[in-house]
Amino acid sequence: MNKDHVMQDDDRRLLLMAVEMAMQGVRNGGGPFGAVIVRNGAAIAEAHNRVVLNRDPTAHAEIQAIRLASTRLGTHDLSDCMLYSSCEPCPMCLGALYWAGITRVVFACDRRDAEQAGFSDKLIYEELDRDPAARKVEFVRMTDVGGQDVFAAWEALEDKVRY
Repeated sequence: MNKDHVMQDDDRRLLLMAVEMAMQGVRNGGGPFGAVIVRNGAAIAEAHNRVVLNRDPTAHAEIQAIRLASTRLGTHDLSDCMLYSSCEPCPMCLGALYWAGITRVVFACDRRDAEQAGFSDKLIYEELDRDPAARKVEFVRMTDVGGQDVFAAWEALEDKVRY
């Protein structure tokens, strides 16, 4: 058996875990999304969407899994991990996986499937392309409040941990 075939078998097994997490979320009263974070071929974090259950709009399956993996590994750097998700990550989760350093994502459904089920990210994708002044949410920038001083203080720190 060649390496690609083994990888495909592992991908299928781990993606099925993410889909099962999504189904568990539905059974538990959460949203229909599941995620698994894997390191060295082993699942280290499994989660399902808990937005309604936690009353937290950021409690997406991928975010929950990233938080759990980071806690278990004791690091914010998940660059040696992969994400398996029952659905293509939304813009928030996409940002989180980039911040975490995850370099590979395997998913089952895509954003169009999610939209057909009532979960549309279309507005967010459109808003990201707009200048902040043209967005539906009002963005007001004030530059005379010392915001740059915070970045200067950060840059002056000698023992900072970059991320």
